[in-house]
Amino acid sequence: MRSSRFGQPDLQPLGLDRRLAPAPEPARIAFLRGNDIAHRGLWGPGAPENSLAAAAAAIGGGFAIECDVRLSRDGTVIVFHDADLERLTGQPGRIAELSASAIVARRFAGSDEQVPTLAALLGLIAGRVPLLIELKTDTLAETAPLCLAVRRALEGYRGPAAVMGFNPEVGRWFATHAPRIVRGLVLSEDRKPRTRAIHDAIARRLAVWRAKPDFVAYDVRSLPSALPTALRKAGLPVLSWTVRTAQDRLTVAAYADRPIFEVVA
Repeated sequence: MRSSRFGQPDLQPLGLDRRLAPAPEPARIAFLRGNDIAHRGLWGPGAPENSLAAAAAAIGGGFAIECDVRLSRDGTVIVFHDADLERLTGQPGRIAELSASAIVARRFAGSDEQVPTLAALLGLIAGRVPLLIELKTDTLAETAPLCLAVRRALEGYRGPAAVMGFNPEVGRWFATHAPRIVRGLVLSEDRKPRTRAIHDAIARRLAVWRAKPDFVAYDVRSLPSALPTALRKAGLPVLSWTVRTAQDRLTVAAYADRPIFEVVA
């Protein structure tokens, strides 16, 4: 057992971490190492997070794009981070309780940008840069319907794309039902009492075993840590979020492959 930079215990059982997830074919995941990744697009004034304008700005800068998706009441994949629309549109309403037509009619506050669907985002990107799609699920019951809808949205799409989520059942679903789609697991480590930290270190390894990811997206605040180091040595790309400072960049350069970043004014 060793300690992370937070001083919390981190399990490292004699190479077991490297055997938690099979190493993907290098060509399959090469695109994940090719570009820095704009978190929710390259957003800022006039280009809200997860908007088509933010995606267009990222494309213009040559960056890959990370986006968040949720499922509307009628089964359309919506590009949006929060479960509720209020923070970004100024109007309340839960995405899961609204139709897609009602959602895309909303404008981001202070902008003419509409809330986009995943289909609209894919149409804009058109394979020009890689896309990472984070599936946001608040309950296990939401997992399979959202995964299926994302798989359908990606049918026929020719560009480099991957899916990921904090929920290991997302990776499990794609490993079982759509193994050709590159899949990842999002992970973080919290500052907790020692006994709880040991429990969480085991839980992270079980999540990796369950999800069988092709890559991991690891909280930059948790690096360095034994688990991403071992997985990276085993051949899995390690992306790191959310990178906002020069120090974060140095951490990624030392312990990960590419940053998922935001531009801080």
